[in-house]
Amino acid sequence: MGPMSSQDPHAPHGHPARERHHGPRHGHPHPHPHSHSHEPARGHDRAFALGIALNLGFVAIEAGYGWQVDSLALLADAGHNLGDVAGLVLAWGGALAGRLRPDARHTYGWKRASLLAAFLNALLLLVAMGALGWEALQRLSSPAPTTLQGLTVVVVAAVGIGVNTATALLFLRGQAQDLNIRGAFLHMVGDALVSLGVVIAGLLAWRFGWTWLDPVVSLGIVGVIVLGTWGLLRQSLHLLFDGVPDGVDLGEVQALLEGLPGVERVHDLHVWAMGSTETALTAHLLMPERPADDLFLADAAQQLQARFGIAHVTLQAIRTPFTPSCVGRSSMPG
Repeated sequence: MGPMSSQDPHAPHGHPARERHHGPRHGHPHPHPHSHSHEPARGHDRAFALGIALNLGFVAIEAGYGWQVDSLALLADAGHNLGDVAGLVLAWGGALAGRLRPDARHTYGWKRASLLAAFLNALLLLVAMGALGWEALQRLSSPAPTTLQGLTVVVVAAVGIGVNTATALLFLRGQAQDLNIRGAFLHMVGDALVSLGVVIAGLLAWRFGWTWLDPVVSLGIVGVIVLGTWGLLRQSLHLLFDGVPDGVDLGEVQALLEGLPGVERVHDLHVWAMGSTETALTAHLLMPERPADDLFLADAAQQLQARFGIAHVTLQAIRTPFTPSCVGRSSMPG
C-alpha cells in the first residue's frame, strides 16, 4: 500500500498530509474539471466597485435629508447602508485576498479571508442595529419635537429602493455558490424592502401626521436586518471553526466512502470549508485486502465532487488504523 499513501511523516498525530503534493500518487486526486477556479469572485470586482460607489452616494443623500427633517427612519436606513458599504468593502477585500497564491507559509493561500469578511460584516451590522434600536425605543418613550416632512422621506427612500435593487442585481449571478456574494445580495434585497417600509411610513406621516410611525418603522428595520444578519453570522462563525459546510451530510459522506469496493470502514474523516466557495476532505480508508490504485482514488474524488461539491480531496488507503479517530462512529450523524 506504500505507494498510495499520502501520509507525511512530519504531519502531527499521523493525520493525512493536507499541505503536500497534489498528485494522485499521494492519494490527493483532483478530477477534472475541478472547482478550484476563482472566476465567480473575480467576475464580481466591477459589481463590488459599482455597488460601493452607488451606496456611498446614497448614504450621503439619505443621511443629509434624514438629519434635515429629523427622520430617525431615514437615519436608521442610512446607517445600515453605510454598514453595507463597509460590508461590501470587507467582502471585496476577502475575495481579493482569497485569490492570493499559496506559499510556503500559507499552503492554502488566504481563502478564509472571505469567511472572516462575512463574519465581520455580520458583527458590524448587529452592533449598528443595536444602537439604532435603542435610539428608536427612546424616541417612542420620550418623543422629541420633530419637523418631519413625510414627502421628503418618501422621495429619498424611493431613490433608495432603486439604488438597493440595482446593487442587488449586480450580485444576482453567483450568489448561490459564494457566501460573500450571497451576503451582499441578501443585504441589498433587504435594504430595498426596508426602503419600501420607509416610503409607506413617510406617506402615512405626510397624510395623517403620524410621526410616531417613524420610530416604529425604525424598529421594524432593525428587526428585519437582525433576522437577515443572524444567519450570516452563525454560518460564517461555524465555517471559521472548521464546521462541516451546509449541504454536506457527514454521515452520507462516510456511507459513500464505505460503499466503495474494498473499503471496510472510514477512519479519521474530516470535512471543512477552505473558503467561501471551496470544501475540502481528508480521510483514511481501511482497505485490508484490496490496494487502492489511481483509478480508484480518482473515481472516489469524482463521486465526492458530484454529490457533495467537495473538490479538494485527500484520501489515504491503510491496512490497519494507526491513529485514534477524531470522530467516533457513534457520533456520526445518520
